[in-house]
Amino acid sequence: MAVTQTKPIELYYWPTPNGWKISIMLEELGVPYDLKMINIGKGDQFQPDFLKIAPNNRMPAIVDPEGPDGEPISVFESGAILQYLGRKFRKFYPSAERARVETEEWLMWQMGGFGPMLGQNHHFRIYAPEKLPYAMDRYLNEAHRLYGVLDRRLEGRDYVAAGEYTIADMSIIGWATLWERQGMDIEEFQNVKAWIARLEAREAVAKGLALGREEREKLAIAENKDAQGVLFGQRAR
Repeated sequence: MAVTQTKPIELYYWPTPNGWKISIMLEELGVPYDLKMINIGKGDQFQPDFLKIAPNNRMPAIVDPEGPDGEPISVFESGAILQYLGRKFRKFYPSAERARVETEEWLMWQMGGFGPMLGQNHHFRIYAPEKLPYAMDRYLNEAHRLYGVLDRRLEGRDYVAAGEYTIADMSIIGWATLWERQGMDIEEFQNVKAWIARLEAREAVAKGLALGREEREKLAIAENKDAQGVLFGQRAR
């Protein structure tokens, strides 16, 4: 039985790989949502009203006015949001136990490895004020290893888990599109390259990745020392 959404879901968002997970999911579901931009370079994530929704001062987060039993619910952490939306709308999150376990394995792989390690790779290669060869090599090598894991997984497969397109794919794609900034040669990972093209051909993925792109381009964190102080010093501006 299809679940309908009459009131828009509030999406607290900034155009990053973690934010893209949820913009893609909402576009795929075709449900109404209101965009609430959280400018992480200006410290919006430290505002008291946002911290009530996301106590870890991280976006994305959502508020669903039609949550369980018809009451509003807020959800933070991108993986938890994907699972919540997948359960609620019964899409992109298999109900059969084996398929669900497989989907959750790859979702957790992204949450625990592919995202954090690539994020550290970004930081030490691009943003760190001091170039530390040990840190740069460590995270570059780990990023390369993780791309290899993903490439082997996609051998003979169109999607990462459960033989179908799932929230696991949505969680990974935004990070994978930034392969060049991560110092990767995508030609070395042909299965990943084909998978990226396959997903980017989906209208909802293209829309999700494009959401707020102009704001991301305007911020230019690599050149903005104030924004770096807010992001990496973990302080409000």
